[in-house]
Amino acid sequence: MPPHGTEWGMKTKMNKTMLAILKVLDKHTDIIGSGEISKELKMHGIDLTERTVRYHMKFLDEKGLTEVFGKEGRKITEKGRNELKHSHVSEKVGFVISKIEAYSYQTTIDLDEMKGKVILNISCLPEDKLSQCIKLMEKVFSTPYVMSNRMIIARSGETVGDFIVPEGKAAIGTVCSVTINGIFLKAGIPVASRFGGVLEIQNGAPRRFLSLISYEGSSLDPLEVFIRSKMTDVAGAVKDGNGRVLASYREIPIVCLKQAKDLAKKMKEKGINGVLHIGEPNRPVFEVPVSTDKVGVVIVGGLNPVAMLEESGISTDSKAMSTLFEFSSLSPFKKQ
Repeated sequence: MPPHGTEWGMKTKMNKTMLAILKVLDKHTDIIGSGEISKELKMHGIDLTERTVRYHMKFLDEKGLTEVFGKEGRKITEKGRNELKHSHVSEKVGFVISKIEAYSYQTTIDLDEMKGKVILNISCLPEDKLSQCIKLMEKVFSTPYVMSNRMIIARSGETVGDFIVPEGKAAIGTVCSVTINGIFLKAGIPVASRFGGVLEIQNGAPRRFLSLISYEGSSLDPLEVFIRSKMTDVAGAVKDGNGRVLASYREIPIVCLKQAKDLAKKMKEKGINGVLHIGEPNRPVFEVPVSTDKVGVVIVGGLNPVAMLEESGISTDSKAMSTLFEFSSLSPFKKQ
């Protein structure tokens, strides 16, 4: 029998523990030791001693997934990042919904003070095309298809929250629709995130969902998938009111309907326009069936401005729910 019982398995494939170690290392730009890794693994539900962490790290070193710096610790390599990105899709199923729930509870924006943390999507694009991108996005920011008119632009080497902009890239941070979940939760309204989708716009009004992906069973954010698949027509929706935009479908309890409508009105007055439509009790919303004793809520996708860039032939790399950021530090789009 192989020593330790699991060594043979570890040498044939990546396991959950090693993927978790790579996730910890991927969050750090500096070198970290086994002690710090052991502490952070507990956040992933994995309790390992420093000695056991070093045992796993030796395997990762041998595979070139991590780089050792003597007694100081390790850093993840580019090969390690690729492994983390592509390994074990089954491990990632449900990851999106877990992330939504975690970030919802960490949203702290106060609508009266307009201060506090919101969730940002981060989209990277070629730095030399930044001016062109701003001109294109301007058209979207004057429509109902954005979460907020506030955003942030960062250049190569700068940081947005805990995100570092890669060399040769610029980054655009837009308010993520999951921020609405956080605002509702803070007001005592439970929110169930069901689907991300592509919403057809006809004559300037939402008509029906054309495509839907469940958050529960997805290993990727659905709106990222729709952008990469070029399934949107934000340009059409902006130009003449006929197109396809990113949106998500949530549900709330019937007893919270009036409170939700009042809160949506207040958000709009404060410049947060994310709630596109609140349905009626037990009635389908844009052809999506509603769960028993629930009300459907449609929220615009925070990545619609970026979808416009992709439609125009500008390649982007977007990460929905990328980081938490202080809302008052964002700037109105017109001031960029």
